Amino acid sequence: MAGPLRGGRLSTGGGGGTVGAGGPLRSFFSYRIFVSAMFTLLFLVTLSVLFTTNPSTNHHDSVLPSTGPPVQAYVHRTFLALKSDPLRTRVDLIRKQANDHIALVNAYAAYARRLKLDNSKQLRVFEDLARNFSDLLTRPTYRAALLEPVGAIEENVLRQFEKEVKDKVKIARQLIGEAKDSFDNQLKIQKLKDTIFAVNEQLTKAKKQGAFSSLIAAKSIPKSLHCLAMRLVEERIAHPEKYKDVGPKPEFEDPSLYHYAIFSDNVIAASVVVNSVVKNAEEPWKHVFHVVTDKMNLAAMQVWFTMRPVEGGAHVEVKAVEDYKFLNSSYVPVLKQLESANLQRFYFENRAENATKDTNNMKFRNPKYLSMLNHLRFYLPEMYPNLHRILFLDDDVVVQKDLTGLWKIDMDGKVNGAVETCFGSFHRYAQYMNFSHPLIRERFNPKACAWAYGMNFFDLDAWRREKCTEEYHYWQSLNENRTLWKLGTLPPGLITFYSTTKPLDKSWHVLGLGYNPSISIDEIKRAAVIHYNGNMKPWLDIAMNQYRPFWSKYVDYEMEFVQGCNFGL
Repeated sequence: MAGPLRGGRLSTGGGGGTVGAGGPLRSFFSYRIFVSAMFTLLFLVTLSVLFTTNPSTNHHDSVLPSTGPPVQAYVHRTFLALKSDPLRTRVDLIRKQANDHIALVNAYAAYARRLKLDNSKQLRVFEDLARNFSDLLTRPTYRAALLEPVGAIEENVLRQFEKEVKDKVKIARQLIGEAKDSFDNQLKIQKLKDTIFAVNEQLTKAKKQGAFSSLIAAKSIPKSLHCLAMRLVEERIAHPEKYKDVGPKPEFEDPSLYHYAIFSDNVIAASVVVNSVVKNAEEPWKHVFHVVTDKMNLAAMQVWFTMRPVEGGAHVEVKAVEDYKFLNSSYVPVLKQLESANLQRFYFENRAENATKDTNNMKFRNPKYLSMLNHLRFYLPEMYPNLHRILFLDDDVVVQKDLTGLWKIDMDGKVNGAVETCFGSFHRYAQYMNFSHPLIRERFNPKACAWAYGMNFFDLDAWRREKCTEEYHYWQSLNENRTLWKLGTLPPGLITFYSTTKPLDKSWHVLGLGYNPSISIDEIKRAAVIHYNGNMKPWLDIAMNQYRPFWSKYVDYEMEFVQGCNFGL
């Protein structure tokens, strides 16, 4: 009985234990299931209400009378999000794609405008494409059916809209693909052109400044030359008895000799011209040099040629411009014009704008072009009345051969023997004179060939016969206001000897050693006379080194004052 009884207790105890322990647990889980079911039911009811309520109806407004428009808009967006209309999302994506391509097309159109090259056609295409995109988005049919925030979307309209947008997107991408490389290259080209333009502006400015600086360097007196002139004057003052004027020699007026006219205020330059002629002359004792300078340099010039007599028995006459009394303002137009206040103001007034205006013609503003030393060449027959022929030499020339052959040339009745300088369209009369002036246009041919001053053989008898000095006076007086030509002696020379010039062989006179670095050495060596015309004179530091030896070999470096002034160092 014990077994069953134990078993019965155990069963009863077990059953009682199950009932006693499991009852409350089942109650707890039953409560949670109930609560979950209630919340689920409430959620489903809420969803049903949301999906069945129209947010724009009057009923919605009455349900939420105090929410106001912001709350309505928020609820409206919530409805759209909850509804997740795939057609509406599709419309938004298509619209965004269209707007993105409008922006891209407008960007490339802006590039086309910026480049300003050959993109006018592309610019129109891009602008038309952007306009088509915009018209498509604002078309009333699509706007009412697809792009308004309310109303049902018609799928057939949506498909048509999508097709048109995709067609235009395809065209836009094709155009952009074709234009991209071109635009990138053109942009680089445009930037390069802008850079080149800026560099050219700087180069032009630098050239102007360089030309002005070069002009200053060319017209300034080097310290060594100033020193030499001062030492020579000092010698004259210290020993006046050595340098008395002995008066004219008969050789100075002997027409059977070879006469040269050298007008200069540069002692060393004049000495080089004389030395180079004499050293290359076969009969130097037959050569006579008429050196004319200004009053300031007369003493220095006289002392030089007294201390350093010319070799070979050649004769040198040194005089000042002031010694020729007929050269006064009542007779000479240039001297009369120098008395004009307007001319003095133009050439001598120190104004800031004169330093930069018309830099290419700055040299014509130099007052030296009004100096009588430059215009003496028009008075040779009156200066040397007993002579029949004379050779005029500038002080920046070097003679390399015997020049007596010039006196053997048949001048054919012409006054001036000179080497012509024209080639192609260069160095024609049109470059030196104002052919818009009626007087110039009527009297001269603009294509007539110009010739060089610097080595000119003049037949003084023909000069007197043709009255060339009177012709020069006529034109020089007309040009007081500088309307016929700018300053200088070449234009009035071209006018004065317009039909009375005989061309000489070019080997007699080679020019350009003062500005042209490309003259061949062989051409220079073959020339009878070489001319350092230009700013780079051989006695200046700015001279071209390859040409300097042809000049410096005739410098008298043994002269004590030249050594004392460190000339050439």
